[in-house]
Amino acid sequence: MIKEGEEAPDFELSGSDGGLVKLSDYRGKWIVLHFVNKVFHPSGAFEAMSFNKLLGEFERMGIVVLGVSTDTVEVQRKFVEKYGIKFKLLSDHDENVCKAYGIKGIFGIVDVTFIISPEGKIVKAIRVPLPGATYQTGNTFNASRHPSHVLDYLKTVIKD
Repeated sequence: MIKEGEEAPDFELSGSDGGLVKLSDYRGKWIVLHFVNKVFHPSGAFEAMSFNKLLGEFERMGIVVLGVSTDTVEVQRKFVEKYGIKFKLLSDHDENVCKAYGIKGIFGIVDVTFIISPEGKIVKAIRVPLPGATYQTGNTFNASRHPSHVLDYLKTVIKD
């Protein structure tokens, strides 16, 4: 997996809204780049809905939230419509971006959230633990609470 302090690999992916998104277009902003294997998988859905619920807080802090999955754009579009997701979901159907970030495993994509600085560096990689596991902080993992942990971390890093 790409390491903290390294440059975030740039990419251009199709979004669920039909547009193309290039990571470098967000240079100068904090970015939460959240990878899930499949959006309709229960943990992926809970995480997406929770990021969506907290989106206003992320945006007030000037943070861009991007979700990436290996689903097709069409599957993502259905997911966005069903759950009212407001942040961009990006399709890495060929898994090239997942490979560039080093999160392609034997059994699929490792769920991980990368926090990227305005300079384009990986500040933190937060691997989503398996259900029932704990974060390094000792908090038990719950897919719907993962976005709160990400937001809490960013509040310690970003100073007004």
